[in-house]
Formats: sequence, C-alpha cells, structure tokens
Amino acid sequence: MAKDSYLVGLIGAGIGPSLSPALHEREADRQGLRYVYRLIDIDALGVEPEAVGDLVRSARDLGFDGLNITHPCKQLVIGHLDALSPQAEALGAVNTVVFEDGRAVGHNTDVTGFAASFARGLPDVPLERVVQLGAGGAGAAVAHATLTLGAERVTVVDALADRAADLAGALNRHFGAGRAAHATPDRLPELLARADGVVHATPTGMAAHPGLPFPAALLRADLWVAEVVYRPLETELLRTARALGCATLDGGGMAVFQAVDAFRLFTGREPDSARMLADIAELAGAVGTRK
Repeated sequence: MAKDSYLVGLIGAGIGPSLSPALHEREADRQGLRYVYRLIDIDALGVEPEAVGDLVRSARDLGFDGLNITHPCKQLVIGHLDALSPQAEALGAVNTVVFEDGRAVGHNTDVTGFAASFARGLPDVPLERVVQLGAGGAGAAVAHATLTLGAERVTVVDALADRAADLAGALNRHFGAGRAAHATPDRLPELLARADGVVHATPTGMAAHPGLPFPAALLRADLWVAEVVYRPLETELLRTARALGCATLDGGGMAVFQAVDAFRLFTGREPDSARMLADIAELAGAVGTRK
C-alpha cells in the first residue's frame, strides 16, 4: 500500500524565512498526503555547521523520511552520508537527503532546479561569457547548470581563491578544458565589462545579508542578471539591474523546481510544478524574468 504520511525537514542557518515548508506542504495537501515539513535551524539551536552530521543522524533515528540541506551545510553533510547520487558526487554538494532502508542517500536538485528556471525565464540570452559570483554549494550547482545549458565559458569569482579554483578545476574535468576559469573579486570590473551575463550565487541580498554583491556601477543594460537568492524575491541586485534595463531572473523559479525534484524524491509522487509556481508567486511575489 502506498505511503501517505511523510515527515521531512530543512537543515541550515537563518532559515526562518524559508518558503520550502509551505511549498511542500501545499502540494502534499493537494495530493491528499499528511506531510509535515520542519525547520532545523542551526542558528536557533546554537550549534556550528559541523553539527550537520549529528542532526542528520538524529532525524533518521526520529523517523524522518528525508531532509533538505541548505547554506552552510551542503558540502559539510557529505561525509555523514552512506551514498551519493552521481550528480551530487560530481558537484561535491548535497541539498536533499533521502532515508532509504536505514541509509542516508544524498542528492542534488539545485542543478536541475536552476536549469529549469533559467530555460523558462531567460531562454534567449547570450551565453558566450558568463561570470558567476560564489563557489559554495549553490555555486557548484548553478555553474554545472549554466554549462549544461550551453554556456561557452564560466568564470567563477569567490573571495576564497582556493574554493573558486577547486570549482573551476572540477568544471573543466567534467565539461572539458577551458570551459571554466576562476578569479578573485578584484577582477570583477574587467570580467563584467566583457561578460554577457552574471549569475549571483552568494548569500548577499538575503534578509540576513542585505546589500549588493558588487558595485552597481559595474552593471549595464545589456548584461543579464540571474539571482539564486529568493527571499526576498527582489534583491537589491535585481532591483538595481532592472532599473538599468537588464534582463533578470529571480531565485523563485529555482526554489520551486528544486522543490519539485525533492518532493518527488521524498514521496515517489509527481508534483505539479505549475501549481507550485503559483504558490511561490502568492507566497513571495511574482516569479520569473522582467525586462
């Protein structure tokens, strides 16, 4: 008999504003499921990100069916899992853990989530030269997605030079030599001057990290801007870019499409992405691209 009751959760820092519980629970309600989605906030618990392993073990012992994992635990959690999907292994980052027969299996739905959102919201933008800010867990996923979508070259920029170099190296091994490069933030003026678009994959712009990730003067009207942050949907970066006439993509679509894939992993049931896009539009404002 098919299971009709689920307990899942989200582990991360400062996740109080997350819309994941509402997205999952609304779709579950429509499918007639009993579905409880809990927030496990390491800030509220007063523990370090390295405690993610203990939290995953506790959730498994308490009967959770699965977990989503977000900043800053997407890479730290890997050492505490029993197996990884091929995509999660290639990325070195996990955002979804499914408990199967006592084992914790890591997946990554950020890649497919960003790719689906980008293809829907910025279908015709040039992809010859892309600059990406951020080489963390979300950064690894969106860089893979951007190259999968057909970008010729992605330059990864991160304040942690080794982290940017490691990601660029992994991308080149996966996609072929020369597809990725790395740089430090001081090179942003020259890089953005030659870029077709910029993908922002750092926490800057979130409610707890307000502001711009780089000076507004580096934006120009023919530069497209894709955002990973979705709370708020309109970050200062997107607001500034739209005022200049840039084509933009907010983080809401990625949030929905990664949730669609995670819901499928947790339940084995097919969610309705159109209904979930309508949910996030209601919960957080209009989703998608604006020019």
